[in-house]
Amino acid sequence: MPIKVLVVDDSALMRRQLTQLFEAEGGFQIRIARNGREAVDENIQFQPDVITLDINMPEMDGLTALAHIMAARPVPVVMVSSLTEKGALATFEALALGAVDYVAKPGGTISLSFDLVSEELIRKVRAATLVKIKRAGSPPGGLAAKLRADREAQKAATAAARKPAFVRRSLGHTDGLVIIGVSTGGPSTLEGILPLLPSDFPHPVIVAQHMPAAFTGPFSQRMDQMCALDVVEVTRPMELTPGTVYVARGGADVAVTLRVGKLMVIAKPEAKEYLWHPSVEVLGRSVLEHCEAESVIAVMLTGMGYDGADAFTELKKQGARTIAESEDTAVVYGMPRELVERKGASVVLPSHRIAEQIIGWVG
Repeated sequence: MPIKVLVVDDSALMRRQLTQLFEAEGGFQIRIARNGREAVDENIQFQPDVITLDINMPEMDGLTALAHIMAARPVPVVMVSSLTEKGALATFEALALGAVDYVAKPGGTISLSFDLVSEELIRKVRAATLVKIKRAGSPPGGLAAKLRADREAQKAATAAARKPAFVRRSLGHTDGLVIIGVSTGGPSTLEGILPLLPSDFPHPVIVAQHMPAAFTGPFSQRMDQMCALDVVEVTRPMELTPGTVYVARGGADVAVTLRVGKLMVIAKPEAKEYLWHPSVEVLGRSVLEHCEAESVIAVMLTGMGYDGADAFTELKKQGARTIAESEDTAVVYGMPRELVERKGASVVLPSHRIAEQIIGWVG
């Protein structure tokens, strides 16, 4: 059976480009919508398996349409957004509302070079058909309002929990380190884990999230507002210090290294031998080289593929404690499954129990 895809975009050019892309690939049945209002109607009438959804549209924008879609007939939605800071922030809101993934238009709102991400879009649309979608329990307006209220309450709570900054100390070989690998579904999953780490958390945390370069800066800023810990993007060599979350910069890989006796985190050019970036495998291999495995906690969250599974399995063999997100909560149970099947997971947990486990191990 062909995959039924509803293409939603107010640009006739983009609708034509996307339709031609899916038709050339084969195995897809396509219908189009010109704005969010049409998308809401077509979701009921056409019953698509996946929706590709633009954000900026007349009559009804993509975020409003997404809230209606997830309340009326939940379906996997892949956002197609502009590669800008504003586009990134809107995309994160869409992921919080229930979208499963996103593709950034390389040429802005109307892209004349969409072929640069055509393979990525096809791959993500196919993967979206495997995602488990849950029905929203509140009406569209209430859903959006509830998400905003929850987010504001979370920000206020974490801000109130902040303690006076403790003295930063550099890390030696035996001090602790937490590393996290994540891909599809990652932003929302991380928003449910990192804000639960207390302001006096004694170890640095490094996150390798598959994400384009224009998105990791806004994502780091967003997480910094939500977390009691400091959250920064790795744009230069940085000394690892306790109580800081280091987010890998998109368009590069992230690794730890030892310089003048100090453990540093660095951004480096994408390693051509790996498929996904920022590469979880590159991060894990660098930790194996420069850290004592017994002091490491490695967490594998939702995502397609197998990135990081080999390195994390080797870390566990050498004494690290590892967590794989369970299939119950993973948006895509790919990367965690690979870790489990390699016997590289110390424990398998739903996402809402992972922060508690990390804190328990550190304590």
